[in-house]
Amino acid sequence: MKIPPHAPLHLLHTAAVGTLATHARQPEGFPYPSMLPFAPDPQHRPTILISRLAEHTHNLYADPRAGFLAVDAADGDVLGGQRVTLLGTFEPLDSTPEVVRRYLRYQPDAERYLVLGDFSFWTMKLERLRYIGGFGAMGWLDGNQLDVLPPLDPDEETALVDEFGARLGAAGAVKLLGVDRYGADLQRDGTRVRSAFDGARSNFHTLRAALEVCVQRHLD
Repeated sequence: MKIPPHAPLHLLHTAAVGTLATHARQPEGFPYPSMLPFAPDPQHRPTILISRLAEHTHNLYADPRAGFLAVDAADGDVLGGQRVTLLGTFEPLDSTPEVVRRYLRYQPDAERYLVLGDFSFWTMKLERLRYIGGFGAMGWLDGNQLDVLPPLDPDEETALVDEFGARLGAAGAVKLLGVDRYGADLQRDGTRVRSAFDGARSNFHTLRAALEVCVQRHLD
C-alpha cells in the first residue's frame, strides 16, 4: 500500500523512546524487548547508548540482528497513531566528539551515563522497515529507500544548530536539536517536535533558507 513520502523518516525524528527487540540467549531465540531512549543519526537510523552490563547488549554481541519500534501516539491512541518497525543489525559506534555532541542534544540526561565509562553507542544498519500511518497508509520499504540523499555534513549541521539555536535560546522559545535535508528537530516544553520542510533540500544554501523560515515561525 502507499506510504506518504518520508513519513517513516519524520517519525524517527519525532519519537524519543523506542522498543529494542533482541534475540535472547536464555531461553535461546526468544524475542527480548526493552524500552530505551534513542536519537536519529545523520542517516535517520536509531542510535542507542547502552551499558555493557545490560541484557540486550549481551544479546547484541551474540546476535546483532534486531527489531526496533518507534511510535508517535500523542493522544494515547496507539492503533490510530503512526509507528514504524525497523529490521536490521546493530553495530558498535565510536564515541567521536560529533557522535557524543549530537546524541546529547537529543538526550541530555545521557551525560551522566557517559561518565560511568561502561556505556557505548550502537547504531542500526537497516535491512527493511514497515510503516503504519493509518488506514491505507502502510507498507514495507527496503532500508536504502528511507533516504536516497547523502546525509548532511556534521560540521554543516553543527554550524546551523549553533547559529539558529542561539537565536531560539535568546528568545526562550524552543531548543534546536538537529537539522537534516528534510526538516528540523526541536524541543518545546520538554516535548520533541518535528518541523518538516516542504521538500528535500539537496544543498546547504536552500537548506539554510528553509531553516530560516522554520525558526522565524517559532519566534513569531
